[in-house]
Amino acid sequence: MSLVAAYAVPHPPLIVPSVGRGEEQGISDTIAAYQEVARRIAAHRPDVIVVTSPHAPLYRDGFFVSDGAFEEGSMAQFRAPQERLYVPVDQEFAAALQATLQHEGVPTGGAPRGQGAMDHATFVPLYFIGKELSLEEVPVVRLGLSGLPAEEHRRVGRAIAKVAGQLGRRLVLVASGDMSHKLKADGPYGFDAAGPQFDAQVAEIFKDGQLSELFQLDERMCDDAAECGLRSFQIMAGALDGSAFEAELLSYEGPFGVGYGVAAFEVVPTADDSDEEAAKEMRIANQRARLDERRRDGAEDEEATESGTTHPATRGHQEGSRESGRFGAAREEGQPANGWMEHDVDPLVALARQTVETYVRTGRKLSVPAGFPEKYLNRRAGTFVSLHEHDELRGCIGTIGPVRESIAREVIENAVAAATEDPRFPAVRPDELDFLSYSVDVLGDPEPIDSLIQLDPKRYGVIVSRGWRRGLLLPDLEGVDTAIDQVAIAKRKAGIYDDAPVKLERFEVVRHSAGGEARR
Repeated sequence: MSLVAAYAVPHPPLIVPSVGRGEEQGISDTIAAYQEVARRIAAHRPDVIVVTSPHAPLYRDGFFVSDGAFEEGSMAQFRAPQERLYVPVDQEFAAALQATLQHEGVPTGGAPRGQGAMDHATFVPLYFIGKELSLEEVPVVRLGLSGLPAEEHRRVGRAIAKVAGQLGRRLVLVASGDMSHKLKADGPYGFDAAGPQFDAQVAEIFKDGQLSELFQLDERMCDDAAECGLRSFQIMAGALDGSAFEAELLSYEGPFGVGYGVAAFEVVPTADDSDEEAAKEMRIANQRARLDERRRDGAEDEEATESGTTHPATRGHQEGSRESGRFGAAREEGQPANGWMEHDVDPLVALARQTVETYVRTGRKLSVPAGFPEKYLNRRAGTFVSLHEHDELRGCIGTIGPVRESIAREVIENAVAAATEDPRFPAVRPDELDFLSYSVDVLGDPEPIDSLIQLDPKRYGVIVSRGWRRGLLLPDLEGVDTAIDQVAIAKRKAGIYDDAPVKLERFEVVRHSAGGEARR
């Protein structure tokens, strides 16, 4: 079996009742359509759910594919920390998809650890799906979008369907994405005539099922509309290529200035699919019969062993707790056991160094050490960890805003990612550790600005955004001397064309570098 259905859905956080607190009733049609999608997905009894998300880690020249053992996330950033999800990942599917894409010349990568928490564009659809089926039993694979051309997104969709066929998975694809963000003057992003134009065209495409037209939309109209989900929908279109399907636009609303469309694309099964499904049902029935027979014969120990398996999340927590007891292990390698207590060593720099050295040497991620300064445990902020070797950049990964519970935790996650997952460099080797220097940037809250005059590249970092594209550049970088240069580089990082208008934000940074020098 392969792809059995695909669904296009929006991801407004307020649609989760504990976030919306009544405001979600303003998009009641969207809620009803979402519930219908969830019921259909449950009825399909999928083996795997693939979610394409505009808010998953985004690489300019490749695609993020979740490849950890599980995905975990919450609505904490939207004032509803009690809403949490924990779902297994189909690692076999993820590995096969990465191998297929790389064979076809499409770069892929996993998430930097600091950006690995489930994003809200994945959380929202899984929240609804989880009301109708057990997400503990149906694994998920999360995909990000890319700065690569639209045709590359179509290729990714085709590869998803191909891998499902090769592995014999019943696949449901969920393309998460809002439509235009510029439908109303009093909306959060203002009004542009391209907004309703874009939404009308995409809604018609969904209604008619002519998904190839998603690749023919005017690019400037799409940018001016500040759309969010187009490339997610293009991946979906690629997955449906070559399949007969029934298309249905279940709902469309835009009362808050953002377009929310829900559409269903039900694949029409072939005779071969029906035969394969019947055979699969027979295999399942036989397996159940054998299990019942073993139970009748008193084979209770196998079941007890299975029920006693440590849950991955619990196992990771236990390992992390033990790790804190080894925090002083690097003392033998020349690093003070409590480096953050030394007067000439910045605590965050010491934490970054100790995190990298522990992870590179043992493969274990550090927990926040006992006695770490409270001011870094009680605050949340985005951070960047930078590594240099012989005065050359060796890795730099960070988060624009906080995704962890504290600055200390943010530094730990980003330090591991900078050392092992920066796509520009290979992972740091143990024999390099003595030659690495460290710095940690703690980002202030971004503030909107109206013009380049309000920028100072020595003092302020900049964030540029246009639709779903977003780029960041830290302040005080060598060779970046003017605000024009700063914005141009940030645009290139985001894949935004040079003359496109963008939303500008600036932020200040506190740079921590004391004690971060290389040992050799």
